[in-house]
Amino acid sequence: MIRRIIIAGLIGAIAGAQGAAWAQTVSLHPRSLPRVGAVDERFQSYNVEMAEVIGGDFWKPYARPLADGSSPRPSGSPYEARPPIDLTNPRLRTLAAALGPAYVRVSGTWANSAFFSDTDAPPPKRAPPGFKGVLTRAEWASVIDYAKAVDARILTSFAISPGVRNAAGAWTPDQAAALLAYTRSLGGRIAAVEFFNEPTMAALGGAPKGYTAQTYAADAAASAALVRAQSPGTLIVGPSAAGEGLPSPPALMTLTAEDLLRAQPRQALDVFSYHFYGALSARCAVLGAQYGTSPDQALSASWLARTDQAFDFYKALQETYAPGKPIWLTETAEAACGGDRWASTFLDSFRYLDQMGRLAKRGVGVIFHNTLVSSDYGLIDPQTLEPRPDYWAALLWRRLMGRVVLDAGPTSGDLHLYAQCLRGSPGDVVYLAINTSRTRPAALTLPTRAEVYGLSSPDLESITVALNGVALHTLPNGDLPALQPLRTAPGRLSLAPATISFIALPDAKNANCGRE
Repeated sequence: MIRRIIIAGLIGAIAGAQGAAWAQTVSLHPRSLPRVGAVDERFQSYNVEMAEVIGGDFWKPYARPLADGSSPRPSGSPYEARPPIDLTNPRLRTLAAALGPAYVRVSGTWANSAFFSDTDAPPPKRAPPGFKGVLTRAEWASVIDYAKAVDARILTSFAISPGVRNAAGAWTPDQAAALLAYTRSLGGRIAAVEFFNEPTMAALGGAPKGYTAQTYAADAAASAALVRAQSPGTLIVGPSAAGEGLPSPPALMTLTAEDLLRAQPRQALDVFSYHFYGALSARCAVLGAQYGTSPDQALSASWLARTDQAFDFYKALQETYAPGKPIWLTETAEAACGGDRWASTFLDSFRYLDQMGRLAKRGVGVIFHNTLVSSDYGLIDPQTLEPRPDYWAALLWRRLMGRVVLDAGPTSGDLHLYAQCLRGSPGDVVYLAINTSRTRPAALTLPTRAEVYGLSSPDLESITVALNGVALHTLPNGDLPALQPLRTAPGRLSLAPATISFIALPDAKNANCGRE
């Protein structure tokens, strides 16, 4: 009984509170919510970077806080060498499987210059000329086995560096063909291919000097012909563009997405893709402090709306150059360059869930978080393999939010509301309620009984998050704990400041929520 009272107080399930300065009060009408669309069953997906698979320099995690609680200043290189990831680790697989089914995207800048050593002999100690890293058969086999084990479909990209080009500078298919053939030989399958990771930043991505949109068009056409012939059913995804829709450092941008899409022959896409980061992390502050952000902005309307700005930009291109095709966000996180210090804390869970709620409502089919388990924006701590707050947010989304997206009304003020059909429960609805006010509670009026999953933390920049007042951790054996809701009666539900709540309404009787 005492525990229940504590929980109720922590998530603010207090009927008829007196004297509170309410952020907002909203009455819920789950039965009448209209359907606005549906997301892919693998809507919530993630990246395991090629740099992780083959081992290479990746964004160095920030140093732990000093004894006085302050953050040490970044020093030295923003990168650190890392060994290949162990995708056979049972704990990692348990955590990943709980997020499935999903897509796993094995790509990133390192994929642009990775040499596939298609032999069982020891790989070369150094990458051949024109490449920067080596992908072995064993490493790729581990990706395939991992994907089968955790119910993840593979999205990857091909090498585009000088090492895969003939004397005339044209892309040659030998490396990509070998990867496709080896995948088939193991009974695996590449579900989707983005030819080139972030071609809008071609120079940064390892493309040959003088790379143009016309070069890209010819390369992409050759790649698509190979995929259509050797891997029927594999989706052609692109252009995998990044850095547009919001101000970006001019030094990074080589080409525009529209340049790439209108060049002849035009790329015939099955899925339109783009990347989005709302800011550059402190690691990349050298490119301009104006491209960064700070934790005091993390709950602001302007910060959370940046994902809409980028979507609007790329949606216009999709409607022009790939009309009627699905649109996927194939790389995103709190900030580029590994994420800021608070990317691993509860403070980022507001962006994580708000972004998914917004983009599901606007028609994005799949979102790939960068990364599953690397640097500060990883869902899982790479050292301890302990879930971070964004992982717990992802797990609740996976278990509760169904494919059918409903219109909960426009977001206004500090209370952000999204709704989807409750997973596995025909006729029922789940709301995602995010109170972004740091000081004022919000209130909902529930028409029926509800099951509430409230996420909170007394310190928003903590790596620990509580569910209904109980800190979330894996069990000693590595298994996930039971995620128990707080059951409430109809009436007022108060949402404490700076909290996130999933509110399942098992008596909603919404006709749009049939069996999926």
